[in-house]
Amino acid sequence: MHFLDQAKIYLKSGAGGPGAVSFRREAYVEFGGPDGGNGGDGGDVIIESVAGLNTLIDFRYAQHFKASRGSHGMGKNRTGAGAKDLVIKVPVGTQVLSEDKEEILADFTELGQRIVFLKGGMGGRGNASYKSSTNRAPRQHQPGTPGEELWVWLRLKLLADVGLLGLPNAGKSTFINQISNAKAKVGHYAFTTLVPKLGVVHHKGREFVLADIPGLIEGAADGAGIGDRFLGHIERCRVLIHLIDISGTGDNDPAEAMRTVNAELEAHGEGLSDKPQLIALNKVDLGDAELADAFAAELREAGADRVFAVSGVTGEGIEELLDAVLSYLPDSTTTETKAAEVEDAEELGDWSPLD
Repeated sequence: MHFLDQAKIYLKSGAGGPGAVSFRREAYVEFGGPDGGNGGDGGDVIIESVAGLNTLIDFRYAQHFKASRGSHGMGKNRTGAGAKDLVIKVPVGTQVLSEDKEEILADFTELGQRIVFLKGGMGGRGNASYKSSTNRAPRQHQPGTPGEELWVWLRLKLLADVGLLGLPNAGKSTFINQISNAKAKVGHYAFTTLVPKLGVVHHKGREFVLADIPGLIEGAADGAGIGDRFLGHIERCRVLIHLIDISGTGDNDPAEAMRTVNAELEAHGEGLSDKPQLIALNKVDLGDAELADAFAAELREAGADRVFAVSGVTGEGIEELLDAVLSYLPDSTTTETKAAEVEDAEELGDWSPLD
């Protein structure tokens, strides 16, 4: 399964059916007259958030969505049938944006949320409705109003309680595999993670959803590396875990690594730089306690609030880090439905670019 988080689609509601022009003519009936019925209403376009979806890949292969038009009216004062509504199913966390991406038209943050996006056209009047004391045999009718149409963008922002970020090779994939049911790919090269990963973490009788995004590098906000495209998936998180490699294999020291990632969060905007952030010094199994303490002191001087020394391989220090994470979450997890969906999922899939 491919992962796609943006798609442009065309929507059109159904037109109303035309009214009928008909006159009653029956043998042995003394009085006839107009009996053309009204047309049926066109179908609405409805967007609904459903369970079981975590990608917009279906909209790559089906981009035009048109509701049916209403049936025409008929003689004997028969009204045309209304068309069925067209229901488009999207993952929870999907936003509907205008064609220029300047306006958010709808935001599906809850399971089962249902919005009538475009109303179908009204059915036209038949000639029977025009009959009056002065117009005994009307021949006019209405054709039915046309449906509405527009192009929109769908943008998916995964719903997760906690976001995991850091430079490439900070050990994020190993870390999320250690604490959750995720099965992220691990490799000794940069950008092993190409798409966001979701994992469900169970800790002290509670559970929450953790989102891991591809590594950030300097200039990501301007498109360097994979860019900041996937930062949108942690905009809804309550707290961020910033993983920093202290093994000495990275190009930046921990303080510089923290400043680099925080600069990209600031450049992205959307309030990411204001979210609570827990700094986790990873790969302490490759160093020593004295080195970890020195780096922790350096990070606090650089502006870090809380610093934890952890190892994604051995699990060292993870208990204390998860305790701190729980302090930022409500007593009852708000993403229980999403957690149930992610529970059996190995990964979101292979990312497929939009163009």
